[in-house]
Amino acid sequence: MDPWRGRQLSFVVLSALWILASAVTRYSIPEEIPVGTVIANIATDLGLDAHSLLERKVKLDYIHSKKYLEINKDTGELYIAEKIDREYLCPAKASSFCFLKMDVIIENPIRIFNIELEIMDINDNAPQFRRERISLDVSESATPGERFSITNAVDADVGENSIETYYLSDSDTFTIEIQSGSDGTKYVDLVLKASLDREKQAVHTLTLTAVDGGVPARSGTASIIVQVLDTNDNAPQFDRQVYSVDLIENAPIGTLIMQLNATDLDEGVNAEVIYSFTLYTSEETQEKFSLDPSSGEIRVKDMIDFEEVKSFEMYVEAKDKAVNPLSGQCKILVFITDLNDNHPEITIKSFQCLIKENDPVGTVIAVISVSDRDSGDNGKVVLSIHNAPSTILPFALNKSSEDFFELTVTESLDREVKNSYEITLHVTDRGTPPLTDNETIILTIQDINDNAPSFPQSLYTIHLMENNEPGMLLASLTAHDPDLNENQYLVYVIIEKEIANTSMSMLFSINPENGNLYALCTFDYEREKEFLFHIEARDSGLPPLSSNVTVHIIILDQNDNTPLIVSPWRPQGAVIEEVIPRSSDKGSLVTKVIALDADSMQNSRITYQFLQITDTTLFSLDQYNGEIRTTRMFSYRDPRHQHLVIIARDNGDPPRSATVTIKISTVEQVVTQFTETTEVPIEYDLFTDLNLYLLIGLGSVLFLLLITILVIIVLKCQEPEPSQAAPQGRNSIISQRNSSTIADSTLISSDAYWYSLFLAETRKGKVVVRQPLPNGAGFIVSSIPGSAALTETSASRSSTLQESSSDLP
Repeated sequence: MDPWRGRQLSFVVLSALWILASAVTRYSIPEEIPVGTVIANIATDLGLDAHSLLERKVKLDYIHSKKYLEINKDTGELYIAEKIDREYLCPAKASSFCFLKMDVIIENPIRIFNIELEIMDINDNAPQFRRERISLDVSESATPGERFSITNAVDADVGENSIETYYLSDSDTFTIEIQSGSDGTKYVDLVLKASLDREKQAVHTLTLTAVDGGVPARSGTASIIVQVLDTNDNAPQFDRQVYSVDLIENAPIGTLIMQLNATDLDEGVNAEVIYSFTLYTSEETQEKFSLDPSSGEIRVKDMIDFEEVKSFEMYVEAKDKAVNPLSGQCKILVFITDLNDNHPEITIKSFQCLIKENDPVGTVIAVISVSDRDSGDNGKVVLSIHNAPSTILPFALNKSSEDFFELTVTESLDREVKNSYEITLHVTDRGTPPLTDNETIILTIQDINDNAPSFPQSLYTIHLMENNEPGMLLASLTAHDPDLNENQYLVYVIIEKEIANTSMSMLFSINPENGNLYALCTFDYEREKEFLFHIEARDSGLPPLSSNVTVHIIILDQNDNTPLIVSPWRPQGAVIEEVIPRSSDKGSLVTKVIALDADSMQNSRITYQFLQITDTTLFSLDQYNGEIRTTRMFSYRDPRHQHLVIIARDNGDPPRSATVTIKISTVEQVVTQFTETTEVPIEYDLFTDLNLYLLIGLGSVLFLLLITILVIIVLKCQEPEPSQAAPQGRNSIISQRNSSTIADSTLISSDAYWYSLFLAETRKGKVVVRQPLPNGAGFIVSSIPGSAALTETSASRSSTLQESSSDLP
């Protein structure tokens, strides 16, 4: 192995340390160490499990499209993947430090570690001169100690490896002097030690060597060729050192100002003179005037303006054409005569292009200065606001000091009325004829949050058909705010209001950006018929402004409930059996069908019709109240059993209906024997609401209910009497069942249903008894004929009747 490479590798092992400061891991290595050299174990330094690096997908980012380092995903070692050249990565020599900053990225889970790699310089570059051959022309008249600047060498390395010193080959005539710059760069000057004699030695050849401070040191050389020139010992001379000339401004281009003449006592080429401006002559002056190098004529080159420059100074050098030329200098003063040729000027010293609409009267918008570079009356100016005659601007000019004016607000501003102003400032001088100038400024009125959002109307009435789809768009409640930007950006919210412990935001939703109102759930007209709440539109200004709008949601009824037959009641799918005497008169009430519909209005109006009937001539059905009556007396030809199917149909669109099947049996004679009512709890659907007609019916029977309760109380107080047989007769025969409309006993869980049955049965002269269940799930309703209730003498029956009566509401 190369000893230098061995030292490099040892340096890597000794200096590859890491420190943990501000979550950055830092390593130091010398440049150009071999590819594959291990710097450190990155897994150990970062506290990672080396066996999980491959699974966690660890990687390093690229630097300058190169991947200098790589991680061994099996061992976690960080090694050199590509040769590192410090001079390529850090070409600037302003600092001796060179760092590579990169990220160690772990994808699963994502983590990023910062790594800094300090690249330490090695002495791998030798000093080099910009030119290998340096030519100098030195006059033989040069005096000892005269210095000549020569090109210095450069070294791409830094610090100790940069240029340390220079050496000059042996010479009795020249030596070198080394100087250091502020940045540490070494410069070398060639110094004349002894007088030159071109006739003895016309050319001096020297070797300059630059050596760096590296170990081992490197060097570079350049040849210095010194050409000794012959002496020209007479310089050109002007007849005066200072010339003075007057020139009127705006003089035509090409106007001759003066012609210079310098003399040289030498002969030949050493006596030929060339004129030129020296470095003391400004560039502005050289742009205004031209100098003929041969004749010495000075002419006007560009327009001369007195207001720009009132005088010019020119320094002219006369140099001979000798190999080692000599020169003489003179000074020329040109004084400009003024003319009245300038317009007045307007200068905006300070200007607020944006002003808030609530800024008070007197607010300064702009500070304006006026000037005229002319003098006398031609330099006196007048400033005013110049606008159309029909336009009145809320601004005024106030003079604050000499030639300074303030533009102020004179009236209150309103951006919603006018959002910007174009103000034209007009200035004129008092010359003859007067000269003028105009300046236009545009003032933008900045919005403030001074307008609250407004809705087109104060009340929105929205009709919504029940059974709507959740998420249905109800309306777009858009408010308007004439302000701008965040003052105009509106947010819509529903003002919270609870209905039956339900937040309004659970029923409705509003898009906070555009005010679209949505229904979040399906509504049932039979539960809620309307909603009334408020929606607030609030802007985003500081402080925010808001306004409210009232929203009235009206739920429209839909024919979504099927009529329910409540009397005569029967288990689902069962046939109602009724018994009537064959001796019944024409028009006798057989039974009454009662159906209820939870809908309202037309959707709850029920009509009754025969769907099937054994004999159409024997029975009639009232289509409005559901009463089934006989249309004639029974004859011996009529069957003993009649089969009726009645349909109850509502008035909705489309209509809904329910049917009930009644089997009517005729008997010759019925003897009513009051037996104990059998109470069979039967589960039935619950009613949750009463329609309008049921409410009216409940009110009308309230009085009858109170009378019935009083009768039952009286019966409880009486002693039991022996039962008597019911009188036998045509009109005294009653149904062998406990009730013509209640089969056995009925389990009721709705007060509405209880009142409807009570109304129907009491109209038939029967007594209705309600007995609650122990578990509170409902109550049992039974009915008995009124005559049987009065004549019942059985102790057990009396006891049962008393218990049933005691449970009445």
